[in-house]
Amino acid sequence: MDTNRIYRRTEILTNHLRHDQPTATTILQHNACLCYSPPELSESNPVTFDVREMRRLLDGHNLEERDWLFGLIIQSGLFNRREVDGRVFVSPDYNQSMEQQREMTMKRIAYLLDRGVFRGWLTGDGPQEELRKLALHEVIGMYDHSLAVKLGVHIFLWGGAVKFLGTKRHHDKWLRATENYDMKGCFSMSELGHGSNVRGIETITTYDPTTGEFVINTPCESAQKYWIGGAANHATHTIVFSQLNINGSNQGVHAFIAQIRDFDGNICPNIRIAECGHKIGLNGVDNGRIWFDKLRIPRENLLNSVADVSPSGEYLSAIKNTDQRFAAFLAPLTSGRVTIAVSSVYISKISLAIAIRYALTRRAFSIAPNGPEVLLLDYPSHQQRLLPLLAKIYAMSFTSIELKMMYVNRTPESNKAIHIVSSAYKATFTWNNMRTLQECREACGGQGIKTENRIGQFKGEYDVHSTFEGDNNVLMQQISKALLAEYIACQTKNKPFKGLGLEHMNKSCPVIPSQLTSSTIKSSEFQIDLFHLRERDLLKRFAEEVSEHQSQGNSKESAFILSYQLAEDLGRAFSERAILKTFMEAESALPAGSLKDVLGLLRSLYALISVDEDAAFLRYGYLSTENASAVRKEVPKLCAELRPHALALVNSFGIPDAFLSPIAYNWIESNSWSIAQN
Repeated sequence: MDTNRIYRRTEILTNHLRHDQPTATTILQHNACLCYSPPELSESNPVTFDVREMRRLLDGHNLEERDWLFGLIIQSGLFNRREVDGRVFVSPDYNQSMEQQREMTMKRIAYLLDRGVFRGWLTGDGPQEELRKLALHEVIGMYDHSLAVKLGVHIFLWGGAVKFLGTKRHHDKWLRATENYDMKGCFSMSELGHGSNVRGIETITTYDPTTGEFVINTPCESAQKYWIGGAANHATHTIVFSQLNINGSNQGVHAFIAQIRDFDGNICPNIRIAECGHKIGLNGVDNGRIWFDKLRIPRENLLNSVADVSPSGEYLSAIKNTDQRFAAFLAPLTSGRVTIAVSSVYISKISLAIAIRYALTRRAFSIAPNGPEVLLLDYPSHQQRLLPLLAKIYAMSFTSIELKMMYVNRTPESNKAIHIVSSAYKATFTWNNMRTLQECREACGGQGIKTENRIGQFKGEYDVHSTFEGDNNVLMQQISKALLAEYIACQTKNKPFKGLGLEHMNKSCPVIPSQLTSSTIKSSEFQIDLFHLRERDLLKRFAEEVSEHQSQGNSKESAFILSYQLAEDLGRAFSERAILKTFMEAESALPAGSLKDVLGLLRSLYALISVDEDAAFLRYGYLSTENASAVRKEVPKLCAELRPHALALVNSFGIPDAFLSPIAYNWIESNSWSIAQN
């Protein structure tokens, strides 16, 4: 302790013992009150590129519709509109009970329905209608996950199943009724005993030719339908996924329409429904459990685009291969994976915008004696906490647009590729979102704990994304299986690789320089070469390891299971290579200028932090320890280069102030006594 501090402390204690009133000079001379200054006013945050154009690149489509819906939400008191320091904010009131949150979800749906938000979501045709639906659903998810999920179950899952698995008789009866909320649908696939393994579900449906009815039954407790969104309170109908048993022969999983409530809300006969209970998030969604007690439904309620049963009980399907038939019945899940992946990116954007704006105005500690405290984002360590995550979200934003374009322009020939890519991105983006939320929560310190500041609440709300529509680890292993099948097919038939971005496998193996310079490390050519090297080598290693296990007498499935470590490494390599390639294509499409320059910095930071975080580059010798160290040293340099652009980069997300939180702005005034009194 220096002598000045000793003297000051002694003076304070002396005055205290003498009962003298302390003077401003004895106590406050080194502690002037903090004041908030908007980061936009600082010369440290210049705007060097067109923020509006960057937002157009990041959102990709339907910007006007997005802004229209932002406005509808912000102007209505139904969305918990409140004013703090002259600024309006909207977010759900999580102090409400579970029952109140569910009721508010339904009121908000009614408000949006009345204003035409859902127009064309099921009855519209073509890519532009689908892109409009996706854009508006993304905005809704930025407001409230419960609202987005409730709509997603009704429109994307129930409605999507009717549209894609049904035929004209189902479309005519259900699509417009669903879009207009004349009924309320849910989606009964998951069971207590089977989640990701849909093929193993235990609900059984038989056919009674004497009455022309299917009979759906829950044969045991593990077969109860579980986590069914909408089932506990509101749904009137459900899509039931069940094993179909015809004349003693199991034809596999099929989909049926069943009514579970009448339009007065009474549960139908031969149906039992129970609560799933309070959850760590999504309490505005009424998740329930369903048992079917030999429920009889008309033969016409089988969704029959894939397979049908004649009045006499004959099973009919143009798809003879059971695996292909099963895959066709899972088609509605693809839209779910697309929306979950993209939603994760937008939630990461909100959390990064809040944390970075806070870090541009919050100070902590002085470097020099009696010097000013330092802004959080001026610490290199804080930059490396947030800016690589910012680079990842830029990369994933471009990839999200590509994924949506693949989906809305899908063809029967592209469905397999969309399934693989959407699975990869769903796992990668949702894992990244949870990591981003945790880092942003910590970067905001105690303020990140407050529900009104959104980030901490998001953690509980979005954790389930890792499980929704397929467990992430299972999806990653499925991706590796699909890549292995492509590899074996090309090797066996001696044909070139085509599709899934694997064309680089047809070229000679990239050679990494023995010594890396800074300019080489930041070049896109080196970065994509390194990612290609990792992917092709891991695919080869995976194929060899599976083959070796099989040669030792293990079945094909057992060999896959035993090779899980390489499968996980390969899934990550595939995803990150695809993301980098898409980012590079977006960057290369721009003319020379400041926009392209800053995207080049972000692309390099994305690539290098991905290398630094994956031990595979060292484990399998793609980089020497010296080169790995050289890559790592470039990361803080890139963070420092991006620091002046941080504010403009988060402003480019196009998120209205109202969708952020008080600590993104004047966090001193928002915590003031006057605000507390109001």
